[in-house]
Amino acid sequence: MDKTTYPLTFTPVFRDYLWGGRNLETKLGRALPPGIVAESWEISGHPSSPTTVENGPLAGQTLPQALAVLGLDLVGSRSQAMLNRGKFPLLVKLLDATQPLSVQVHPNDDYANRHENGELGKTEMWYILHAEPDSYLIYGLKRGVTPAAFRQALEAGNLETCLHQLPVKAGDAVFIPAGSIHAIMDGIMLAEIQQNSDTTYRVYDWNRLGPDGQPRPLHIDKAIEVINFAQVEPGHFQPQLLEDNAGLRREIITACPYFNVERVTFKQTGTKFSGRCDGSTFEIWGIMSGLGRVGWGAGESFELPAVRFTLLPAALGDFEIEALDSAVFLRAYVPEGQ
Repeated sequence: MDKTTYPLTFTPVFRDYLWGGRNLETKLGRALPPGIVAESWEISGHPSSPTTVENGPLAGQTLPQALAVLGLDLVGSRSQAMLNRGKFPLLVKLLDATQPLSVQVHPNDDYANRHENGELGKTEMWYILHAEPDSYLIYGLKRGVTPAAFRQALEAGNLETCLHQLPVKAGDAVFIPAGSIHAIMDGIMLAEIQQNSDTTYRVYDWNRLGPDGQPRPLHIDKAIEVINFAQVEPGHFQPQLLEDNAGLRREIITACPYFNVERVTFKQTGTKFSGRCDGSTFEIWGIMSGLGRVGWGAGESFELPAVRFTLLPAALGDFEIEALDSAVFLRAYVPEGQ
């Protein structure tokens, strides 16, 4: 198969959890299957829902198949350890919460490796696309909550007294490291960038029943083992300014060992960003608003409408992102030191 590297786009995979709705259609213009759609997995190498390349020579191949073809040319030298495991490092989703998600926590790599058959842990970040007035997330614990007090509140049916609420609005970024107790509440639509893992420990599910008429499984003992009880009333990630000029503003809105995420704001039509994938890491660019163009090679390009993502292979070389309208992008990559 042709090993030529070029920016990849993917056909999303939809998940129909009971808390979803139709906002990916009504607010983002997505063509959806009938019924509830809770998540759209945009770029996924996870075996449960791999996405399929929709453009170029690799069209029709899943992301794991593309990884097998391209290897380091796709992920880059910083992700050698993930390549050795046959895993693409990151997973990108859109979520539409018309009901609250369960109160939950994700393990770190060490715990997941030992308890979940070698699975990765799950550190993630959220970028809020839409939030109804007075929307909030559950994120971290209130001051003074101990493991014993947490379990006691859970057994007494008043867990909410332990949980910190964080108000959110469109454009906010929230970093959710492994060990964070959290829940996305109703009225929120967001983009999520995370480790390539689907390991979740539910603590509390609002006393509701699943599609089969039974309560969904809880994982209380594992959850209490991995919750970071020192995470008291955390706030939003505070953006770190990288660049600000007449046409372009770049800010770091998440920084961690697994991924950095920048918000790149193109202030006017025609503004361009020139970059280079030099073999060290892939880049994921997702347009949150506006209209963009992705260019590479000898004049090759395609348009990228909101809200869509593209994966730039590590060996791509020079590329250019152009705003065809004022636009906001997220840019994710693996940082140095990995």
